[in-house]
Amino acid sequence: MSFFSALTAYIASHPHQAYGLIFLLALSESIPVIGVVVPGTAVIVALAAMVPSGVLMLWPMLFAAFLGAIAGDGLAFWLGHRYHREILSRWPLKRYPVLIERSETFFDRHGGKSIFLARFTPGVRAFVPLVAGILRMPARRFYVANILSACVWAPTHVLPGVFIGVYLSVAGPAAGRVAALFVALIVILWIALHATKYGLIRGVPILLAISDRLRNWAKGRSGWPARQLETLLSPAMGESRILLASAVLLIAAAWVFFAILEDVVSGDPLVQVDVAVYQFLQDLRTPFADAFMIVFSELGDTAVVIPVAIVVFLWFVWKRSWRTAAYWAGAVGFAAAINTAIKVAVHRARPNEGLYSGWSDFSFPSGHSTTNAVLYGFLAFLVVRQIRPRLQLPVITTATAYISLIAFSRIYLGAHWFSDVAGGLAFAVAWLALLSIAYQNHQTRERASGGLLLLVLVTVILAGGLNIYRNHGADMERYAVQYKEQNMLAADWWKSEWATLPEHRVDFDGETREPITFQWAGSLADLQETLQLTDWRVAAPWSWAGALAWLTPAPDPMTSPILPTLERGRLPSLTLVHPTRRANGRIVLRIWATDIDLQTGHLTELWIGSVVEEDLINRLSLITLPQVLPNFNASRDLLAGSIQASKLPVRVSEQIPLIWDGGVLLAHDSQALWSEGQRN
Repeated sequence: MSFFSALTAYIASHPHQAYGLIFLLALSESIPVIGVVVPGTAVIVALAAMVPSGVLMLWPMLFAAFLGAIAGDGLAFWLGHRYHREILSRWPLKRYPVLIERSETFFDRHGGKSIFLARFTPGVRAFVPLVAGILRMPARRFYVANILSACVWAPTHVLPGVFIGVYLSVAGPAAGRVAALFVALIVILWIALHATKYGLIRGVPILLAISDRLRNWAKGRSGWPARQLETLLSPAMGESRILLASAVLLIAAAWVFFAILEDVVSGDPLVQVDVAVYQFLQDLRTPFADAFMIVFSELGDTAVVIPVAIVVFLWFVWKRSWRTAAYWAGAVGFAAAINTAIKVAVHRARPNEGLYSGWSDFSFPSGHSTTNAVLYGFLAFLVVRQIRPRLQLPVITTATAYISLIAFSRIYLGAHWFSDVAGGLAFAVAWLALLSIAYQNHQTRERASGGLLLLVLVTVILAGGLNIYRNHGADMERYAVQYKEQNMLAADWWKSEWATLPEHRVDFDGETREPITFQWAGSLADLQETLQLTDWRVAAPWSWAGALAWLTPAPDPMTSPILPTLERGRLPSLTLVHPTRRANGRIVLRIWATDIDLQTGHLTELWIGSVVEEDLINRLSLITLPQVLPNFNASRDLLAGSIQASKLPVRVSEQIPLIWDGGVLLAHDSQALWSEGQRN
């Protein structure tokens, strides 16, 4: 039974515990500090996804979330009412002065409505009820807002999970791939948004300290460079900090771009990462996710970029902001021109060739990523300088998320390699940093009105909607998954072509791992049936007991879960395990698919695999983890003794390590149409 099956069965047997957990999670989200770190919303949504399968009931879940939300806010209100401001000076609340200040400002601005609004506002969510109690808000007024907000909060957290559960129940085999893609998207957006937020919150104080040190250093020295540096970093220069930040960003982004460019040209391990990421995402693709990703790709097309660029340019002309208009035209135009020039110079092929023609057929760097990052990044820079501070972070966050989705869509659809997009974004960041330095240095007083954002939004909706309407059907065909299946004569594979298959497993980070010492022609079901006759067993799936076994000092190696490993982005299609003489050891066979079909009178699938010996080693008396032993020959020979129709040719390569003799076990399905001549 899998981990999720075991979890579902446990919850089905103890539904009251699940409802109690929902109550506690809803309560915890309203408790200061705890509500900031406990992922209550995520767990509630996950549990709600079990409603369509009948494991949990909808109304008890809604009632538990409703009561928990009321109790949580009520407890926080009571703490503030009971201990007044004294509680703010105690641990751990004294470690969050910024959140407390924001919560007090939020309460002062919205008054009684703040209790309702704060429940849906991240950050202040867990502190406003406490502040309301400290500031002596009338209890009757508080509980009216508390109950009303809970009536809305509970359905908005439970029902989305129910809808997800409904989708997963009807999506069939595609559900797992969609879930994996959804997780990948969330991770990418989380990284992008938190990197931006970290740069703003953590990076600015660091830059301020660096700026002060540089200014003090320049004061004690003579010479033109020292005078220029002191003038630049003088407090009288209101935007000197931004200039310094931009300079640091320029250096870092330029270094990243040229490092990626060097790897692309020289074929370093980053190229292996490209293949792994490409294969991983192609295996996750579904028609629904394709349609979703194509929408974002189309929003980044030239047909949308040009109208947005023109509208913004005309806005600045209309406002007589001539210098800003010139910067805008140069920003977008130069980025597009340099991107094309680099494409032609590098001449790199796309993952799926034939998607485009002419100069657009080349891959590095990604034009969508570069142009849209410059377009919306520079727009956000111009707008943020002129709007109120509380609106700056939402604008930056929205621009970052929008750019990230467009960039990710290009990797997902197979239009670009990962390094194409990473290089395009690095170049865009470097160009934006250089633009901001030049723009700030001119001390222009031209302003970008907040109304520009509304105009851009309307343009994106109209131009993007028209582009999607015209091209979505054709793009669904253009970006359809391309299965690059290869056909090979079985006799050729058996004789020599086996050596063209991968020599080592390549992990997701692009590094080579253990050797590929096994190749199998036939069905995995027949391989499994054959090996089970010689004490090979299907690897234990993940379960509660298996997961907890890692925390024991001496788990059973035959029942402990096998860590999944990727081979160029693909998970194993079959994992088998065999016992060894050592109590803490096991032999692990992992099989991965290839894109090759052998012609044996009919098409026969070809698979590759690695055979390794693992010892389960206890680390620091806390956790037990597997350690791969460097005896690949013995592990392979053990497998060879379990298969009759096989041979053991030896690779000739300078990259073969001393711990491996280069031998690769070739075997085939006895039911395949193989003649003695082909095998010999």
